[in-house]
Amino acid sequence: MRKITFISLCCLLAMGSCINKNNQSFTLKGKIGNWNDPAKLYFSYWNDGSEYLDSALLRNGSFSFTGIIGEPSPARLILDYSGEGIGHAARSGHIFYLYLENRPVKLKSPDSLQNIVFVHSPINEEHLNYLDIIGGQIQDLSARMNEKMMKATPEQQNDPAFIAQLNKEYRQLLDERSQKQQQFVRDHPDSYFSVVAISESVSSKFDADEIEPLFLSINEKYRETYSGKAFAQRIEAARTIGIGKKAPGFTQNDPDGNPVSLSDFLGKYLLLDFWASWCGPCRQENPNLVRAYTAYKDKGFEILGVSLDNKDGKEAWVNAIEKDGLTWTQVSDLNSWNNAVARFYGVRAVPQNFLINPQGIIIAQDLRGEALEQKLEEIFGE
Repeated sequence: MRKITFISLCCLLAMGSCINKNNQSFTLKGKIGNWNDPAKLYFSYWNDGSEYLDSALLRNGSFSFTGIIGEPSPARLILDYSGEGIGHAARSGHIFYLYLENRPVKLKSPDSLQNIVFVHSPINEEHLNYLDIIGGQIQDLSARMNEKMMKATPEQQNDPAFIAQLNKEYRQLLDERSQKQQQFVRDHPDSYFSVVAISESVSSKFDADEIEPLFLSINEKYRETYSGKAFAQRIEAARTIGIGKKAPGFTQNDPDGNPVSLSDFLGKYLLLDFWASWCGPCRQENPNLVRAYTAYKDKGFEILGVSLDNKDGKEAWVNAIEKDGLTWTQVSDLNSWNNAVARFYGVRAVPQNFLINPQGIIIAQDLRGEALEQKLEEIFGE
């Protein structure tokens, strides 16, 4: 049976926030059953918008990680029981999400990630309370819908109406979760998870005038964290970036280090496409972009790709460009989610795009597949 992932965007892990802005060390220790080599534990965490990755072989189930963070930060553990690699372990669902803080975090489990409990971790106790109020992780919602898909008959799995209904149910669940998150902010203005909640509760397009008062109700010390400032920037982007508004200019380098500016494309219809080599939905969409570019590049249509890969992922970025046949211009500052253009345009998830007319005005957003084809046919009269 086919498995359809109901999260259509590669979403950024919501970043936590706290009062302490001075970088301090953290320690994460634990014991998961009695696993030994080849069982390997992968560990990733975020600090000031950058992701860090570490790993360790389990010794009788025990492990220990240390690092530097400036405020409580989201992290995840991926347990590779058989030594087949992080990708296989992640696809198998052997993932556990937690938060780090500037004090030791300890956890234990008799056998697996699924049965982990914390040994007195205030940040994670508060996080679990937050999840209980809003109805769990977004991954839980996706898993529920995927389970329905897997239980469907082959006829249903190939029925567009059935798929549309499941996606409608999924969107309704997301809307309900968003409402709970915004209520959490109203009820807990002194919780740093209110910044997490409001950030997760809105998509890439939202009404800044409606959301800003709710954001300003959060205690200022949490609004002044990295996460709080990042959301304030999203509010500003929501006001300045949108259909009918002039696309802000920028310059970034292509893979060869040559500077490319948005202004270089004035006079043409330009699709500003945000993506990354590691983003599955982005790669799935690339064939549609290739077809569109082939059909309309001689009629005044261009694409400018902005990658959210990081410095360690430059080779993967370049390889993805070649493998997917992306013959249009590509740029990046290789700062992952801290990409300056992505942040300025309020990009929270990829794939995401903006269609800009020859005068530099944004005329559409998030056009994919058939929607992009229809828009280009409308423009070029095909």
